[in-house]
Amino acid sequence: MPPLLNRELSWLEFNQRVLNESLREELPLLERLKFLAITASNLDEFFQVRVGGLMLMRRSGRKAADASGFTPGRCLSAIRQRVLQMTADQYALLANTLLPAMEAAGIRLLDARALSPAQAAKAAAAFEDGIFPLLTPLAMDRDSPAPTIPGLQLIVACSLLDPETAITRHTLIPIPDTLGRRVPVSTDGNEHAFVLIEDLVATHAGRFFPGESVTSTTAFRVTRNGDIAVHEEDAIDLAGEMEDVLTARRFADTVRLELRTDAPRDLARLIQKVAAASPQEVYPCDGPPGLASLMELANLTGHDHLRAADWPPQNPPLIVPGAPMFETIAARDILLHHPYESFEPVLRLIEEAAADPDVIAIKQVLYRTARQSRIIEALIKAAANGKHVTVIVELKARFDEARNLHRADELQRAGAQIVYGVKNLKTHAKICLIVRRESGHLRRYVHLGTGNYNESTAKLYTDFSYLTCKPEYGHDATLFFNAVTGRSKLLRFQRLVPAPTAMKPLLLDRIASEAERAKQGLPARIMAKVNSLQDPDLIQALYKASQAGVQIQLNVRGICCLKPGDPKHSKNIEVVSVIDRFLEHARVFHFHQGGDSEVYIASADWMTRNLDKRIELMIPIEEPAMKRRLVRVLEAFFQDNSQAYRLLPDGSSQRLTRIKGKKTFRVQDHFYQQARKAAKAHEHERSMTFEPHVPAV
Repeated sequence: MPPLLNRELSWLEFNQRVLNESLREELPLLERLKFLAITASNLDEFFQVRVGGLMLMRRSGRKAADASGFTPGRCLSAIRQRVLQMTADQYALLANTLLPAMEAAGIRLLDARALSPAQAAKAAAAFEDGIFPLLTPLAMDRDSPAPTIPGLQLIVACSLLDPETAITRHTLIPIPDTLGRRVPVSTDGNEHAFVLIEDLVATHAGRFFPGESVTSTTAFRVTRNGDIAVHEEDAIDLAGEMEDVLTARRFADTVRLELRTDAPRDLARLIQKVAAASPQEVYPCDGPPGLASLMELANLTGHDHLRAADWPPQNPPLIVPGAPMFETIAARDILLHHPYESFEPVLRLIEEAAADPDVIAIKQVLYRTARQSRIIEALIKAAANGKHVTVIVELKARFDEARNLHRADELQRAGAQIVYGVKNLKTHAKICLIVRRESGHLRRYVHLGTGNYNESTAKLYTDFSYLTCKPEYGHDATLFFNAVTGRSKLLRFQRLVPAPTAMKPLLLDRIASEAERAKQGLPARIMAKVNSLQDPDLIQALYKASQAGVQIQLNVRGICCLKPGDPKHSKNIEVVSVIDRFLEHARVFHFHQGGDSEVYIASADWMTRNLDKRIELMIPIEEPAMKRRLVRVLEAFFQDNSQAYRLLPDGSSQRLTRIKGKKTFRVQDHFYQQARKAAKAHEHERSMTFEPHVPAV
């Protein structure tokens, strides 16, 4: 068995790379705070999904080891040790570095019990007007069942004393997610002073319990198992079943209890009992639990000097403002690199299609969408305009299920035809097909991408979009939608490569063919950019290719189960990971193929779940200039000496630093400056183009 790194520990090393950004003194203060909040948000999801799943395995008695040799019990133990250290580092950074720096910059976190009279009056008014009416205390009686507390919600626990009876009792005060974490108490226009909402609630807890004294308080937070899914074989009403799953997740088994280290001992014991958390599920917090909410502070208005300079998306050179998108795509294929190049052309295409009288049909897959989605609005408008609108809404997009249920209902009420994905598979492909009548014929326009149809994340995630009206791609797009909505097979594609039927076999074939060329002494090279690399079959194929002499360069943002630098298996494999202001999300693959290179973009990572258990698409890019551009993009990541890490054989990472005499190269800045120069040059070119006035006929 070839060596494999543990998936969960590899993910934690990725989160460490994110945490490292918040440790960098040269970064602006609120950028550092943002990265800290991201690490906490990442851990929330990690515990809900990965730790939750492992705990279910352990509880079921499973003792078989995974491909990396870890049993569920051993893996949970290793995770706990790693997360305890990571959590300690997070709180040390916050207390010792970030909060003092924020105070020096006029952003002050105050103790709710030590406010000036004016600040206390402002805090009390905020509590009475906007907080107190929304809170509902829950009594904890010894003779009654413990109250059920929802996951990922801040809760203030209180000890109460009745002076007349000398009886002590305890209550919980859950704080709704709709209330922000930060309560401003500034009385000086030159500073932003605030208290945390749980501290304010604790300070004013006596308002809930007249006649009793609040003797002690603390805040805590429970994370519950989110690894609960619909049993699709038994599901008659998938939407209804999904609503039940969402409810079940809120009150599933505890997988983590975040408890303050300064919690009174009696309250700590009671909280642990109410949360049904074993000692192994308790994670001490040397500060406020739930650091993901620090994103509120990172987005604080009026403090732009504490953030990195903005990198606004640029207008792509081939997109003429005001020119119809159908004319633009009919003239040539278009490849867009987001967010350096704007996502606006994709939005415009769908919006124009919704209003265009010649458009007959729009078919689209929606996996994750923005909260206020222009795409949803355009599809609703298209249906209202009498177009045939078919939308595949993936209800099983984890943690976006509720939003997708709501979106599907909106679209259905507007007259769109809704399909809830495919039984036992997630539909993760990124594709939109528009059918338009032109000169008595039907023409198919297709958008294919690596990222979601989400205009919000399109400003934060790096992705590629491919826009074409080539007949072969239109033919395949039609086959794709017919297969997904009509339950037929994903076969007979001319260009597109779908999973789970064809993608993995093709990838294995191309890796093997590179290995064969290397054995013959011919140049052989593989470059790939993915978010995660876990599939054992692909890893074994890459090991064999490396042993044959293929030069392999992998850019893996997150999980990497391939062990690089192993002299026996992977001496010719280099793995780097880039962590920067944008989340690396694009998937791009390049196979040298004896000089006749093949280049693909894809919606899928190199994980078993993507290749075998999801409906995905890999898109060949055939236009020579586009292929060269994508190869240059891949190569650029291996030049980064500013934001890149090299993955080491033990699974840890080492930041790459500039070699003396070499210029600093930051790959994301490189792409942004390229996009900026191209947009500026094209704008100058347009300004120098003279358009004569033509007499009216």
